[in-house]
Amino acid sequence: QVQLVESGGGLVQAGGSLRLSCAASGTFFSITAMGWYRQAPGKQRELVATITRGGSTNYADSVKGRFTISRDNAKNTVYLQMNSLKPEDKAVYYCNARWVVRLVDGDSWGQGTQVTVSS
Repeated sequence: QVQLVESGGGLVQAGGSLRLSCAASGTFFSITAMGWYRQAPGKQRELVATITRGGSTNYADSVKGRFTISRDNAKNTVYLQMNSLKPEDKAVYYCNARWVVRLVDGDSWGQGTQVTVSS
């Protein structure tokens, strides 16, 4: 009922920056929180950062001070600014949104966007 489209991944050298975007679309929905997760080859998907509708944020320790999550509620879009990227940040990054549609809550995932950091 809520679709997510991500963009902004790519290849960058260590120390560089990338900005990911994720736009939500659908009908009669209200998003309560959005976030970014990542999955590296052979590893489980892990939380990167989340942000509530009110703007409260939460970050994984590994990205604190380097990544910044933000959102535009009017556009139902969440962003992830990634600075000082490290080779260990290489992963597929997934957008997640928790939403309510007609009193039914659920969550949606994006298709994923690849982030590669060369050393």
